[in-house]
Amino acid sequence: MAAVANLVSAQTQHVLRSAKLMDKVFVIAGLCILFASLLTLAILFFDLVRDGAPRFGWDFLSNFPSRKAERAGILSAWVGTCLVMLVTVLVAMPIGVAAAIYLEEYAPKNFFTAIIEINVTNLAGVPSIIYGLLALGLFVYKLGLGQSIVSAGLTLALLILPIVIVASREAIRAVPKTIREAAYGLGATRWEVTKDHVLPYSSGGILTGLIIGMSRAIGETAPIITIGALAFIAFLPTSPVSGEFPYVNFSWLSDPFTVMPIQMFNWVSRPDPAFQVNAAAAGAILLGMTLLMNGVAIYVRYQFRKKINW
Repeated sequence: MAAVANLVSAQTQHVLRSAKLMDKVFVIAGLCILFASLLTLAILFFDLVRDGAPRFGWDFLSNFPSRKAERAGILSAWVGTCLVMLVTVLVAMPIGVAAAIYLEEYAPKNFFTAIIEINVTNLAGVPSIIYGLLALGLFVYKLGLGQSIVSAGLTLALLILPIVIVASREAIRAVPKTIREAAYGLGATRWEVTKDHVLPYSSGGILTGLIIGMSRAIGETAPIITIGALAFIAFLPTSPVSGEFPYVNFSWLSDPFTVMPIQMFNWVSRPDPAFQVNAAAAGAILLGMTLLMNGVAIYVRYQFRKKINW
């Protein structure tokens, strides 16, 4: 019996050593891949900054596009990008969070909800051009919204909606069941539990998922080209704020527009090397905006986690 016990103990130690060795190999491989990805991103970013450095300045941000490279700017492009992102977040956030709350807190666990969950997850991997074709047929032609800011915002909202739903579900699922049970024990209704306990504790993860989704949407080109964004535009959309009551103007939603990826595409397609410098400068600014949004996501998540004491 002692010999059998020693044999079992030796085999167990061998398995544990092998498992620890595999853990170390996995950690080292993961760190190598992470550093290689970050290094590649840093090289690309600094290459864009180096190439576009001659155009960095207020004139580049405040000038309209021009046929002369030295006078061209990205004013209409970054304003259009901001307005499209505004529509995107106003549509994707409430719908995505509401869908996540329903699937996690209210939906019965049956075959129908399983099909919905599978399709939501699969939609996150659909190529963006498919969303562009869908938006062209639905928003531009069927609903008659035309090639406008609202069509672009709705298109990108559809694009990031699966990301928002999945991230929001994970954040809601991470809230311990004991919090729900304690609230139910005190007589709270399901909505009160969701509103007063689940959502506050999961807000950090929800906002992180939303900002990550917007970080993807801000650089999308294919769906915006598909619905007919202008490649050259030398005017701004109508201001969303007016000087008269009710001080809000919605006519800008139907205005034509361009965005920064489209402007970059326009410049890159020109043979003049000076326009390549403009495209590099615009790319560096766009990448900086994306990194800033991801940094905001990390900061928001950190702040919410600091306020929560489980």
